[in-house]
Amino acid sequence: MFGKEPTGKNLLDPRRLPAHVAIIMDGNGRWAKRRLMPRIMGHRQGVKTVKEIVTAARELGISYLTLYAFSTENWNRPRQEVESLMDLLHQYLLQEAAELLGKRIRLNAIGELHRLPDRVRRCLKKVMQDTAGNDEMVLTLALSYGGRQEIIDAARRFASLCVQGEARPEDLDISLFSSLLWTGEMPDPDLIIRTSGEKRLSNFLVFQAAYSELVITDTLWPDFHRNEFEQALLEYQSRERRFGMTSEQLLCENA
Repeated sequence: MFGKEPTGKNLLDPRRLPAHVAIIMDGNGRWAKRRLMPRIMGHRQGVKTVKEIVTAARELGISYLTLYAFSTENWNRPRQEVESLMDLLHQYLLQEAAELLGKRIRLNAIGELHRLPDRVRRCLKKVMQDTAGNDEMVLTLALSYGGRQEIIDAARRFASLCVQGEARPEDLDISLFSSLLWTGEMPDPDLIIRTSGEKRLSNFLVFQAAYSELVITDTLWPDFHRNEFEQALLEYQSRERRFGMTSEQLLCENA
């Protein structure tokens, strides 16, 4: 965990930035509750934070940014809140389409997208198509997303390949299985940030997170600004990523 002291991107080593940052955006409801506001006000404030962090990530040179926006479990929330969240998502897509194009950010989405309302799904598809040629950063929204369901879906895809004679059970390895996941076209996250102080993945990228660095902050998502994002990146750069090896092995490898 870390505090709120200003950092400045000049402290970051641009050669050691994570290629892929994923964020569990948590705390919108608690932010609103502490201010005696309806929960939707926290979600609206959270959208402003999304815009700020997307801009910061792009300016810092992060290649992939994945945001956990709506989980499969979130469908169980009160209907009014779910409808309001879908409205906010629709508004975000409409309002940010031009900004994504201008900043050459490609929009991607993962999850059970068929469960989204038609208007949201159509708008999402259009923005994804319009930004498909952008090459500065890939922004992925995890929508109606669940890590366990993703694994099941990948297993079904592989089983189908076997039934069709295009693969054999003994062909399955980590690389092949990873390619069948919804995130198959992007690298695993180097860094996962979770706001609000909760210490769990909450069914987010459970396969891909095997060697991700985790940074947890008590700050609620609506209050998570660029300076804290930079502090999380600094924390990441302070760590030694060994991937099961020893420090001595890494020194030899990098010599």
